[in-house]
Amino acid sequence: MSKILVVTSGKGGVGKTTTSASIATGLALRGHKVAVIDFDVGLRNLDLIMGVERRVVYDFVNVVQGEANLTQALIKDKRIENLFVLAASQTKDKDALTEEGVKKVLDGLKSDGFDYIVCDSPAGIEKGAQLAMYFADEAIVVSNPEVSSVRDADRMLGLLASKSHRAVNNMPSIKQHLLVTRYSPARAEIGEMMSIEDMMEILAVPLLGVIPESPAVLNASNSGQPVILDQESDAGQAYADAIARLLGEERPLRFLTVNKKGFFSRLFGN
Repeated sequence: MSKILVVTSGKGGVGKTTTSASIATGLALRGHKVAVIDFDVGLRNLDLIMGVERRVVYDFVNVVQGEANLTQALIKDKRIENLFVLAASQTKDKDALTEEGVKKVLDGLKSDGFDYIVCDSPAGIEKGAQLAMYFADEAIVVSNPEVSSVRDADRMLGLLASKSHRAVNNMPSIKQHLLVTRYSPARAEIGEMMSIEDMMEILAVPLLGVIPESPAVLNASNSGQPVILDQESDAGQAYADAIARLLGEERPLRFLTVNKKGFFSRLFGN
């Protein structure tokens, strides 16, 4: 049975697209057939992070408007057998997406046997973001450890609970997860950013994972590959842990404490 998973936040710049790419890739690495859709019509960044920007011929809006079918528009990842990307349009605006059109695309993906459909939501709470979350079965709410990001995440949790297809039709509620990105335990320790405990107290949803602040994220984005593929990096390992938890496995949280340097490390600065 297909599961629709939305990655959302409310606030821009928190790592939604990076997260969507790594979540979709991680699920595909586990053997699931996965499609990841860019709902950010007019901007389009998912294809860059997935490394398929030169292979986009038809996009999400083309399928919604009947100008192409899913077979034509889905881009098959060259690295992972079961992973497909549906890019956003750069030339249309968000009004090109409709509830009926989005449902048609999602139903088509379900009929094609996709296990997971990952919806990469645009920032904000306007039409594009609401359509991205409307048909979701599960939601990953992404937040940085800073006050405005947490406040916007809290707002999005409220919308997920009240404005989704499930909420409107009195169905079981969307299963919600919190993913914290760009976390630095050293900065949290001295009060420069919120602690995980403070965030959990405010948002009160299960914690899926904590992604450390890491240069590997930018390096991966610039090279056109999801950071989860870099399993030498702390961020890549943290996303892999989050995938395991998403699939019901227990994993201890890592990268939450400051690595204390030993005497010789302090002495020689290495």
